[in-house]
Amino acid sequence: MSGFEFVFSLFGLLLGLALAEGLGGLARALKASHKVRIGWPTALLGLFVSCDVVTFWMYGWAVRDLIPINWPVLFGGFLVTALYYVAASLVFPDDPESTDDLNAHFDKHRRKVMGALLLCNLALIVTVAALHELPALDLRNAVVTWSFFPVAALAIATKDRRVVVGCLIWLITLYPLSAVWGAS
Repeated sequence: MSGFEFVFSLFGLLLGLALAEGLGGLARALKASHKVRIGWPTALLGLFVSCDVVTFWMYGWAVRDLIPINWPVLFGGFLVTALYYVAASLVFPDDPESTDDLNAHFDKHRRKVMGALLLCNLALIVTVAALHELPALDLRNAVVTWSFFPVAALAIATKDRRVVVGCLIWLITLYPLSAVWGAS
C-alpha cells in the first residue's frame, strides 16, 4: 500500500459517507414527498454539495503524487472531509415529515452548509498552491475556479433566497462547464 493509498483511505471513507449522508437525506425526503415539499433551494443545495464532494475526490487523485504523508496532511485532510460530511448531513432534515416545506430547513442551515464548502474549497486552493502553484488567472480559471469564491460568499451573505438559488445554479453550472471547457 502506497502512502497516498493509506492517507486517502481515510479521506475516501469520509467523502463516501458524506455522499451517502446526502443521498440518504434525499431518499428520506422523497419517501415523505406526499407530506413535505422539497423545493428547488434544498434540491439545488444537495446537488451542489454532491458535486463539490466528487470534485474534491477528483482533486485528491490529481495531486496524489504531490501529497506528503505526515500528521498535518492527515489531520488537515480529516478536517476538510469532516466538514464535507457535516455539510452534507445538514442539507436535509433527519425527519423530513417534521415539516411541510423544506424551505424553512434550507433557510436555517444553508449558511452553515455553504460556509463549510467555502472553507473546504479555500483549503483545497491553499493546498494546491503550496504543493504546486495557484491556478492561472486566465479566462477559463477566472470563470471555473476563481468565480466560486465570491459567488459562494454572496450566497452566504444574502438574505434573499432567490439570490441564493441563482448562486447555487451558477456554482452547479461550474462543474459541467469545467469538464467541457478543457483545462489550459
